[in-house]
Amino acid sequence: MNPVTLLGFVAGTLTTLAFLPQVVKTWRTKSSNDLSISTLGMISSGVLLWLIYGLFIGDLPIIATNSVTLVLVVSVFVLALVYRKQSPTSSKP
Repeated sequence: MNPVTLLGFVAGTLTTLAFLPQVVKTWRTKSSNDLSISTLGMISSGVLLWLIYGLFIGDLPIIATNSVTLVLVVSVFVLALVYRKQSPTSSKP
């Protein structure tokens, strides 16, 4: 593996792992009141576009890491929507 590809995998892995603690915390606490739905939506959209870009140019680090990141970010997004609907304080502005 060439150094540039390795750099892409390391960078993508670190970015991907950054979402794992949020998934775990949201899942364990069953709370999403401190999460911004609009931010999660924008991040999800951006990661999806990076994945599509990676597919077009055939770049494995971009494809692999953004695929996993998309699963994690969408998981947090879905959990945030579910737990926000269940929360008695969800009617606050």
